[in-house]
Amino acid sequence: MFAALLKDGYSQLSAYERKRLKNITENAKFFAALKLHESAARLNQIATKRRPHVTKRAKPKKAEDETVRRRSMRLQRVEPSGIPTLEGSAQPEAEEYPQVPAGPLPMVPEGEMENSKLAEDLLATWMRISEMKADDTEKRTRDMKRYQESLNSMVLSEDNIKKVVKYRVCSMAIHPSESIIFVAAGDKSGQIGLWNVNCKSEGAHVFVPHNYLVSCMHFSPFNPAHLLSLSSDTLRCGDVTRAVFDEICRSEENFSSFDFLEDTASTAIVGHWDGNVAIVDRRTPGTSSELSADIGFKRTRTVHVHPVNKQYFIAAGSVDVCIYDVRYLKSNRNKPVSSLKGHTKSVASAYFSPVTGNRVVTVCADDKLRVYDTTSLSTVAVLSTISHNSNTGRWLTRFRAIWDPKQEDCFVVGSMAQPRQIEVFQDTGELLHSFYNLDYLGSVCSINVVHPTQNILVGGNSSGRLHVFKE
Repeated sequence: MFAALLKDGYSQLSAYERKRLKNITENAKFFAALKLHESAARLNQIATKRRPHVTKRAKPKKAEDETVRRRSMRLQRVEPSGIPTLEGSAQPEAEEYPQVPAGPLPMVPEGEMENSKLAEDLLATWMRISEMKADDTEKRTRDMKRYQESLNSMVLSEDNIKKVVKYRVCSMAIHPSESIIFVAAGDKSGQIGLWNVNCKSEGAHVFVPHNYLVSCMHFSPFNPAHLLSLSSDTLRCGDVTRAVFDEICRSEENFSSFDFLEDTASTAIVGHWDGNVAIVDRRTPGTSSELSADIGFKRTRTVHVHPVNKQYFIAAGSVDVCIYDVRYLKSNRNKPVSSLKGHTKSVASAYFSPVTGNRVVTVCADDKLRVYDTTSLSTVAVLSTISHNSNTGRWLTRFRAIWDPKQEDCFVVGSMAQPRQIEVFQDTGELLHSFYNLDYLGSVCSINVVHPTQNILVGGNSSGRLHVFKE
């Protein structure tokens, strides 16, 4: 081949180029003898035959095609109270929590079938202390020096702290028993936790009688074997004598709070988030209210009945706080007996003083606590105004100032101050006492409850934990 190339005109190449061309020709002969090209072709053919059929991975479904997942209320743009924010129309997802059916529910603790004996003991304790009648001592106000001494004697210990419900505490009630400290707490998911504080070896027991946050709870003043609790869609009565959560009233109008219209607790006034109020009679069959009345509020957060003249109740709403006479309520165009003026932002709560009803304390988002003189219900005047940081934000329950049932002129309210504390004020505006403990209280107690006869205060925080200050 090399000689043929020379004949075809490559004789003019230099000696170096002829040598290079000769090497290329010899290398080509060598690789041809190895038959590398044929082997490569066969291997490629074999690999092609054995290659598995590849299918494209299915694209993930879009969010709207997926099964609904639990999302935080912040992502759903829903207020902690359960009311959608104005800029969003999203309601809490139907499957946010396991749905509680309508009608009576057995009083069985959540996930405690294997510990039923402990739950039975708790319910038996509740029944036993409800049968014991407290002394019918006349409610009276102690002098301020003795009252402050009693406040100083109440302390918090590690044993008296317990996580009672899973989520943020939205309401509490304390049993009137003088022998045992028995507390109920309701959280934002519909759970109710019962805690026998005196039983150190036993934890709290959790029940789920509601679908939504438990905004208001009371032990019946007539029969404390009954615990009434309210969520946005239903008012229930936990009757320990029958071990059942009865359904008293059901509505889609978003209940917000309630109070008893008489000492027998047979009838109640119920506030609605949409501004209305309703009258509920527990003796009437069915789960509908007797009357729904439009009082002209955009929102009704709390309702509270006068302790003496029970035909009167006070309602607190957006910037409205008014006193009404239940005897004259009608479906619309209701006029208040009087209005409590001065609030410039939304009002979280308004409550009459416990013995005479001659005072009302309100908590407002304008960072003011206000005390009103309601000796005359038709002419109400501001008695004192107290600067108080009420900026709890969206993820803490709003403060509610509550009167001490044992002291007509003093009330208790949570605080944003450091160190974390619960404050006691006199109706004059004077700060009387701050409950705190640097070792055991490190969170804001938005919801508080005071025992009606004993020196006991319970504060609930946003993680479901209760703190009991006692002698």
